Amino acid sequence: MLIGEKMAEPTYKCFDCDSKIDIPTDALPGEIVSCPSCGVEYELKKKNGGYELTELGIEGEDWGE
Repeated sequence: MLIGEKMAEPTYKCFDCDSKIDIPTDALPGEIVSCPSCGVEYELKKKNGGYELTELGIEGEDWGE
């Protein structure tokens, strides 16, 4: 790699709003990324030399009930 060369960041689409989600080149499996448009959060999982986005579920509060 040449000094100063910028590596392209992988991009994915949000499952909810189809906006572009950029994944940093130094991202690690298990990191959380969010859609810049709608805020949906995804967990990064390794898959075939790339990543797979898994939508994080929202856990509701039971308020002691």
